Amino acid sequence: MSQSVSRHTVGAPVEPGAPGAPAPGGAVRGGPSAVPRRRRPTPTARRQRRAAFLFLAPACVMVAIYVVWPILSTIRLSFFNWDGMTEPSFIGLANYVELFHTQTFYTALKNNLIWLVLFLLAPPMGLAVALYLNQAVAGIRIVKSLFFAPFVLSGVVVGLIFSWFYDPTFGLLALMLGHGVPVLGDPRYATLGIVFAALWPQTAYCMILYLTGLTSLNAEQIEAARMEGAHGWSMLWHVILPQLRPTTFMAIVVTIIGALRSFDLISVMTGGGPFESSTVLAYYMYDQAIKYYRIGYSAAVAVVLFGIMLVYIVYHLRRMLRAEQ
Repeated sequence: MSQSVSRHTVGAPVEPGAPGAPAPGGAVRGGPSAVPRRRRPTPTARRQRRAAFLFLAPACVMVAIYVVWPILSTIRLSFFNWDGMTEPSFIGLANYVELFHTQTFYTALKNNLIWLVLFLLAPPMGLAVALYLNQAVAGIRIVKSLFFAPFVLSGVVVGLIFSWFYDPTFGLLALMLGHGVPVLGDPRYATLGIVFAALWPQTAYCMILYLTGLTSLNAEQIEAARMEGAHGWSMLWHVILPQLRPTTFMAIVVTIIGALRSFDLISVMTGGGPFESSTVLAYYMYDQAIKYYRIGYSAAVAVVLFGIMLVYIVYHLRRMLRAEQ
């Protein structure tokens, strides 16, 4: 074997065009220093890329105008003192310094944290309702419509319904307990009462997401798990929930965003009171901009709220991507 190798490498002639043969100009054809020529895209590939760009361009323009530009404008505006009418004056970080030295900001931040923790009950409750409704029994469509009803109601209607429910004089809660409880008039219970009201439509929304996810389950995996003896909790935990991971991620992200931007129920039910005990960052931002004409200060609140939302979304997105990998 060594003799044949030595003949080939030392004494044997090299055929023209073979790897290692000298090319015109002294270069070695096919040697380690040869650079492969990059294939140019075909006309069909260029047309497909052009068509994809044309289809994406309107959406990209809309996102840039209605999402990216307002975010950048709000960040810029947070460094100015502006009442919405006179000329804005640059004040640097003064809005942020005042914001972090205001007690109402920390009250709103605490309430947002309460909203976030309690609002995360909506995905598991929505999953439980979806599993119950995902059955082929008589009359299940009527039951589905009853559970779906809170989702189509506006926040103002939900707020009015629960305001009547909590009324300490003639409300349903007073009739159930036998005495009136000023839920919305007590700083200790106001935030909890509003969150309980907001969980009603949010659970219905998560239920719809999970019902959609349940229709796309792999029936072969479920049947194989049944043949292996899986049922009940083991079937749910090891077979169904892994397939519902994208739906769970979407439900959690939407719930977190809903908890952090909560506004309509607070505006209808308490107006941030009593004594600003139920205010959140979104309502505090509105209050400063609309009532007190502090547009720059309100923009600073919006930037802080956007940063908090971004941290949560990026965290859960990274977790989902790692789980997929």
